[in-house]
Amino acid sequence: MKDRFPSHDVIALTGITARQLQWWDERGVVKPEREGHRRLYSLQNLTEIAVICELRRKGFSLQGVRKVMRFLDREFGKRLAEIVGRTSDVHLLTDGTHLYLETSARQIVDILKNSTQPILGVCLTDAVRQVRAELLARKASTSVIASPERRRARKVS
Repeated sequence: MKDRFPSHDVIALTGITARQLQWWDERGVVKPEREGHRRLYSLQNLTEIAVICELRRKGFSLQGVRKVMRFLDREFGKRLAEIVGRTSDVHLLTDGTHLYLETSARQIVDILKNSTQPILGVCLTDAVRQVRAELLARKASTSVIASPERRRARKVS
């Protein structure tokens, strides 16, 4: 699997627009590496972008997204890709004031039962798994396709 992804790959994998990606970089929401004028995104960046896109689809404001990302960083001191494992589901819940990060269905039900206001929930693991699956699918499809040199060689023969 690739270590770094150019902007066009990130756009294709997440559905984000080029302008959104640029704006998030300018605002420090997601900071890619630079190689000249090109932005290159790590797998951790890609994971965060996928989760941010999911949060935005669920109605989170960019300010709310920043709050979530700071919360994750402060609470765990790790990047999102490191927090979300392959076996357990990690759910982010919020009532608009408080943030909860839970892995247990029982804890989630307790939060829902004891809440006095509506709760919004997002499965962070699903967003991460979706990106990983898309990357694996792309890798598999590109390994099946012959290189342009090999295709030309077949045509000439």
